[in-house]
Amino acid sequence: MGSAAVEDMIEASSGFHFSGFHMDGVAGGAASGKTTVCDMIMQQLHDQRVVLVNQDSFYHKLTEEELARVHEYNFDHPDAFDTEKLLESMDNLRHGRAVDIPKYDFKSYKHNVFPERRVNPSDVIILEGILIFHDPRVQELMNMKIFVDTDADVRLARRIRRDTVEKGRDIGSVLDQYSKFVKPAFDDFILPTKKYADIIIPRGGDNHVAIDLIVQHIRTKLGQHDLCKIYPNLYAIQSTFQIRGMHTLIRDSQTTKHDFVFYADRLIRLVVEHGLGHLPFTEKQVITPTGSVYTGVDFCKRLCGVSIIRSGESMENALRACCKGIKIGKILIHRVGDNGQQLIYEKLPQDISDRHVLLLDPILGTGSFLLRLIIIFCYVHSNRENCFIALSHPVRASQELEFHQGRRKASSNSAVQAISLLIKKGVPESNIIFLNLISAPQGVHMVCKSFPRLKIVTSEIDIGLNEDFCVVPGMGEFGDRYFGTEDDDDQKVAAPLQQCS
Repeated sequence: MGSAAVEDMIEASSGFHFSGFHMDGVAGGAASGKTTVCDMIMQQLHDQRVVLVNQDSFYHKLTEEELARVHEYNFDHPDAFDTEKLLESMDNLRHGRAVDIPKYDFKSYKHNVFPERRVNPSDVIILEGILIFHDPRVQELMNMKIFVDTDADVRLARRIRRDTVEKGRDIGSVLDQYSKFVKPAFDDFILPTKKYADIIIPRGGDNHVAIDLIVQHIRTKLGQHDLCKIYPNLYAIQSTFQIRGMHTLIRDSQTTKHDFVFYADRLIRLVVEHGLGHLPFTEKQVITPTGSVYTGVDFCKRLCGVSIIRSGESMENALRACCKGIKIGKILIHRVGDNGQQLIYEKLPQDISDRHVLLLDPILGTGSFLLRLIIIFCYVHSNRENCFIALSHPVRASQELEFHQGRRKASSNSAVQAISLLIKKGVPESNIIFLNLISAPQGVHMVCKSFPRLKIVTSEIDIGLNEDFCVVPGMGEFGDRYFGTEDDDDQKVAAPLQQCS
């Protein structure tokens, strides 16, 4: 790999990006069943990574004069909505920033009656509203546009029932508003946007077949991260409520040390088990207690681990629990001057060249540290040709920030070139597997592009890196939180430093 190619890779990986963002729009006339369709989609998915945002939350704030004559105000006209604020909120979500969305009170016509709703960045945003297809700028954000098409008589009957029961209005005012504003707005602004829809759902929430198809589409988006489609050597373990719940706990800055260690150990165990599934296996037949023959597989026995002092030691228990009697080596890396990382201490099994070695790192940020560490290991053991390395060591934010500000391109360039040279001399790239808890897209790009046959197994792929090259949302400085060296007074890990590459 040439110098120019390496520099281009680093520049491409340094930008902040959220590759998992998809936005689906659900439009249609008032009382057409849009909210019912969205609720059914959310109910079937049962996944926190899908968030519903209502266009109603972005009504303009009414003046005192408009409030006094509210029955003459047209809430179905495009000018009634603050589209600029909606676009700003969607842009923030696209770039991995949480937003506070107001809750509109239809009885008082105000936004300040209820507290704002915090919406975090998600894989899929469902935007629902009568006029979300009207503005081309909002349209361009959507990956799939759905129009709920329901007969006018049905919509009117639903509106009368909803407005009289939920909003406390009388039938006369509902009919007057319908004939004066709702129907003309539907004919002039809402119905013409039907032509922009990718999917048209007749009968709204009663059309279970259409809803099932939409749910399947969203499940496809959620089932595999975009980076896993790009890099066949990247594996993200399937997300479940248990995994999401454990990530929620270890990422919470207020989680106690005891709980952080407990749930981090559980996640590490899952990642290690998943990584072991990528080892070579041989077929084996055994006789069961019933005298039957069972055809299974035999575990790979020539394993060892290599942990980086000190944070790497936090992952050794999970490795020992999965691999009985496994040998674990130690490496101590120290940051010195302009030379990047210096090897201070290493103690590895003497027969490591005949073993597969597990490589684990709780955090993959830019990927440059991983490249340098593989170089150090391979330089020390350049005569061993069968490495399957396991490492665990999150790098401190201050060290990595200094490295990136001063020598980011040069060090990464030399790292890729040195590893390429080692591979040419016989170190098999395909025998290196890297396990971690969270990965930043920038680090995934760097490692997977440099080593397309190296495997990465992770439990979650985060949004990216911020301007300080720290993983966001991240989980803080892993070593300090795990060993309790950041806050010894009340055992709270408050406002931890974000983990960097």
